[in-house]
Amino acid sequence: MPPSTTNTAEPGTSADPKLPLAVLALSRGGCELGRKLAADLGGDFFACKGRLATVMATTWKGYSRIICIMATGIVVRTIAPLMVDKYHDPAIVICDEQGRFAISLISGHLGGANALAQRVAAATGGQAVLTTASDVLGKTALDLWCRELGLSAIDKAGFTRAMGRLVDRGSLTLWSRYPLAALPADLIPTEDRHRADLVIDCRVAEDIEGTLLVPGSLVVGIGCNRGTSLQIIAKAVQATCKQHALREEAIARLASIDLKQDEVGLLEYAVSRGLTLDFYTKDQLNQVEDVSSSEAVLRATGAKGVAEPAAMLSAGTGARLLVPKMKWVDATTAIAETADPLTLTRQGNLEQ
Repeated sequence: MPPSTTNTAEPGTSADPKLPLAVLALSRGGCELGRKLAADLGGDFFACKGRLATVMATTWKGYSRIICIMATGIVVRTIAPLMVDKYHDPAIVICDEQGRFAISLISGHLGGANALAQRVAAATGGQAVLTTASDVLGKTALDLWCRELGLSAIDKAGFTRAMGRLVDRGSLTLWSRYPLAALPADLIPTEDRHRADLVIDCRVAEDIEGTLLVPGSLVVGIGCNRGTSLQIIAKAVQATCKQHALREEAIARLASIDLKQDEVGLLEYAVSRGLTLDFYTKDQLNQVEDVSSSEAVLRATGAKGVAEPAAMLSAGTGARLLVPKMKWVDATTAIAETADPLTLTRQGNLEQ
């Protein structure tokens, strides 16, 4: 019997994404091409003459990709006040009204502007213009590679520097705690964790010279008394990670017993972290071997334990109990580590 799962992602996350594509145009010819592209690529068209700033502000918030059929200068001036960073800004592609060039302007990799420019060029018979260094030089797009493996860079500035070194030097060294599939040719595995350019680990890593990339490798099992608040649960999880030198960013999922499916504090904590909750029946929990048991928990729930077996079940085949049950005020925690987190994404379903 599979677990009962509660998806707690908030609006704007992968569970409730922005609309995929908006096409904006100004001139009559631009509007003709814009309507055609919107139909061909499955987007929404907006005629913007006299109201570009207003339409851009609206689509900027509501769409993940925007094609602008107009001059580059007016687009740059219009979006300048709206830009945050490549992790939040939508992909922007600029196209002339003849469809001769499709320019990837911002969010080329993570936002998908490079891929969108190529789609626009294919639709118009024009030329995609890409200026990202990795694409020009044929190097690994490190940000895309990390996203595919579900890796989060803790130090964004350090990660940007690492991407620069990859372009300048032609390769980076990499150390991973977890199994890796075949690496791109310009990422060189090393056994020297301390001096590697990139380190893939869920542990706190203050002794490394390179950039830490954190996988979604941890599942936190949680047991709690009725009425336990979000704040108490959050402090318990934080303290558990801190005592064992684990990065909270590595938490991929939460797990508990199905009796807690209506536990407000637990649900609120999951929402606050954007994490999915897996719930298991007492029979499922009792089938997990080599976990600690409690007579008090058995009397209250019918399960010999909650935090440890729930974490192990959610973490899937080959998981190991990284942190045994820890008792806190009104809550218990345990942490399991998945066997192969680099085949998973943070919001994806772990193998059950």
